[in-house]
Amino acid sequence: QPAAGTGPVLRPLDTRGSGGAPASLVQVARAVGRLVKDRFGGRLAGVHVNMAERLDFVRESIVLAACRVLGIPTVLHLHAAQLHHSYQRFPAPVKALVRWVFSLPQSCVVLGKVSAQFVTRELRVPADKVEIVINGVPEPTVPRRPFTLHDVPRVLFVGNLSERKGVSDLLQSLAHPALAGVPLKLTLAGGGDVAGYAAQAERLGVSNKVHFHGWAGQDELARLLAEADVLVLPSYDEGLPLAILEALAYGVAVVCTPVGEIPHVLAHRRDACFVEPGDAGSIARGLAMVLTDRELREQMERNGKALYESQFSLRHFAGSIARIHQRQFGLSAQPSAPQALEVQA
Repeated sequence: QPAAGTGPVLRPLDTRGSGGAPASLVQVARAVGRLVKDRFGGRLAGVHVNMAERLDFVRESIVLAACRVLGIPTVLHLHAAQLHHSYQRFPAPVKALVRWVFSLPQSCVVLGKVSAQFVTRELRVPADKVEIVINGVPEPTVPRRPFTLHDVPRVLFVGNLSERKGVSDLLQSLAHPALAGVPLKLTLAGGGDVAGYAAQAERLGVSNKVHFHGWAGQDELARLLAEADVLVLPSYDEGLPLAILEALAYGVAVVCTPVGEIPHVLAHRRDACFVEPGDAGSIARGLAMVLTDRELREQMERNGKALYESQFSLRHFAGSIARIHQRQFGLSAQPSAPQALEVQA
């Protein structure tokens, strides 16, 4: 509880814990117990639920249902990038259950226009309950490495190494004639099938251009971004990846596919270079263009940085969330980013 006179605060509500699936469901039960305690303590104004996919969807649905029973106002913040695909494969009873879950909150926050269309058309959430808030990322913590003409350009991929992220296509692009004679070093930062993709790079004859970094913590990722000349993300499907927003924050040029919410916030050759998903030649040509046209790359870096400052900063994000809390809960405090938050008066 906050001290007297300190105003509203946000308190994290852990619904996952640090164990496996069974342990996480026990953690949900603990979270619901805390909701009961705080609800009848009289100082709980509302709950902000950040929802992803799979088991997280189940956990947060339980929280939403508990809040409805307890009479606690809720805001559902949808971060799931794949739910619109999964929903189409659900049997009718499961689809009905998903729609019921989305009927529970007072407001549904989504990442962009594609998500807004999904929740209004497919999940039948009234349009006046849906609000678009683009994610925010922190300010850079490491100074950007200055680029010189004598450097081998550094290309960075950030994300889980998977086919959905276009990793095979990216490796194949390195062997494409469009990149012949274009020096570069590709670093792939992320977990997944590292050994399998390393073997693929060997077969393609590009292993000398590739470094598999593995998973990177926040400090290490900050260093990699500060040292990168280009971020590449040739995904088949996305929401609005934090990796792209973080690259913009660092002033790193972005080569990516125009999928999900990306083409609604970025523009080709203005603040990103768009390439076709599943097309190694397109990826190669995009990388070659950005790496060899220094004027274009620097223009994209400047525009991307300006876009981050105007739309993707944490300050901008926090203000948007605070206004939603004010409308739905009658008060607001500075947001952070756990899986669920209690807003306490």
